[in-house]
Amino acid sequence: MTSPPPTPPTSAPTTAPAPRATPPPSTPPVPLAELLARTDLGLRQIAGPREGVAIHWVHTSEMADPVPYLLGGEMLLTAGMHLAEVTGGAPALESYLDGYAARTVAAGAAALGFGIAPVHDTVPAALVAACDRHGLPLVEVPAGTPFTAVESAVWQAVTEARHRELTRLSEAQRALAAAAARPDPAAAVLRALARHVRGWTALLAPDGTEHGSSGPRPADAVRAAAGRLAQVVGGDGGGAGAREGAGGPSSATDALPGAQLSAYALTGRGPGRQALALVVAADPHDPPAHTIAGVAAVLLSLITGPAGDRGPAATGHAAALVRLLVGARPAEVAPLLGAPLWTVVHAERRRETTGSAASLATALGTPLLAPEQETHPAATDAPPPGPALRALVPGDREITAQPGWTLGVSAPVPVEELPAADRHAATALRRALAQHAPLVRHRAPGPHGIASLVTADDARQHARALLAPLSDSPPLLDTLHNWLSLHGNWDRTATSLGIHRNTVRQRISRIATLLDTDLDDADVRMELWFALRALDRDAATHR
Repeated sequence: MTSPPPTPPTSAPTTAPAPRATPPPSTPPVPLAELLARTDLGLRQIAGPREGVAIHWVHTSEMADPVPYLLGGEMLLTAGMHLAEVTGGAPALESYLDGYAARTVAAGAAALGFGIAPVHDTVPAALVAACDRHGLPLVEVPAGTPFTAVESAVWQAVTEARHRELTRLSEAQRALAAAAARPDPAAAVLRALARHVRGWTALLAPDGTEHGSSGPRPADAVRAAAGRLAQVVGGDGGGAGAREGAGGPSSATDALPGAQLSAYALTGRGPGRQALALVVAADPHDPPAHTIAGVAAVLLSLITGPAGDRGPAATGHAAALVRLLVGARPAEVAPLLGAPLWTVVHAERRRETTGSAASLATALGTPLLAPEQETHPAATDAPPPGPALRALVPGDREITAQPGWTLGVSAPVPVEELPAADRHAATALRRALAQHAPLVRHRAPGPHGIASLVTADDARQHARALLAPLSDSPPLLDTLHNWLSLHGNWDRTATSLGIHRNTVRQRISRIATLLDTDLDDADVRMELWFALRALDRDAATHR
């Protein structure tokens, strides 16, 4: 709030702009009601809807048009400095504020916070009316509450929610794995799944025959809807991932308020044989529940599929897993996997998708898919979080964009190079999220580029000497790498790393000081990029 605001327009469009597509937030939602309940903040909602409002992050701006800097899902904080530039009296101010609220809603912001003092003693009545008109929650931030306190409260709540999510996923995966090792594995997995998704689970044949279920006994209408879904995914009517819930075509709406039925095809189809289906009734707004169901679907596919149907490829995968678990080196295991080359895929689920992990595995053509278990960073200097899912795909398969998912894809590599490919896929996914692209592939530098004119040893020695001041700070090296790869764009770098753009600026300023160089100089940037690439190649060689 220290820089002078640009002169805002004195009029606004008579019609609100169409909502733009926004990337899925990478953070769990924080209910606005949770922030309003904190007495230390003293926040008060004075306009807009009161129910179902969720905040993913906070952005502060005194610009007349902050839309280019909004990602969607944030609480936009302003002290109203830009209102002082509006000329033309009350009608012009009302028109301006109407356009401001409309653009903020169209950009996907979840709420607007207006700070009392130092510019305004009260929230302008025209802004209250505009927010009510456009359905934008408006929160009054009292004079004694700095914007940083609101931002800190949101990130604290996000971190706690992420920790709860990841703890739940980790516990569920362990429970499902343990259940799969019991004498009656299918029934044990259904029981563990019902407990961890907090709903009802069933294993159904396409004709509705139940091969096991667990959880609270549903109403007849729900069971009928489940049977229809099992027929869709298990018969000839469709594939995995079909859903039916509130607002759907059946009477399950009344019997299953606020829940959703999801069905996953388990065993592959063949002549004269139909697939079993896993049907799960869970909260549609509970992403961890659907991730857990996807893991269970993969386990049940292995449990229920006849060993003869799994073929030599699956047998090879199982043998390779056993060898790895008892300490064999990847190079020794590689021949058992069949494919000489493998591609690593990192995937993030978009906010609007209802696709399951199992359906993504089917689309990619691989059963080798697992949820990520890394924790969300609690501090700004922590490394960025891992993907929601990662998969191993045979290198000869073409990987295309998948509806509802953002993908980062490595180049095909032999098994011994999978650790480097995993890093490349992670970098590609961060770039995809920053660029709002559905899929980004890692591209290795060509063999005849400028870098090939310098020997690897010379390049490595030069890179280590040039970047020595940063050698003890991986976050600074990671920030410099991302910032240069994204052409110095602050906001895209912040999105890529999962940190605030002010943190990016602080790190880049610190890097410039440590390196005693001018990062605005294109020659300097290019030399640093070549040095970072040399370190990347060196790290890949030694993994």
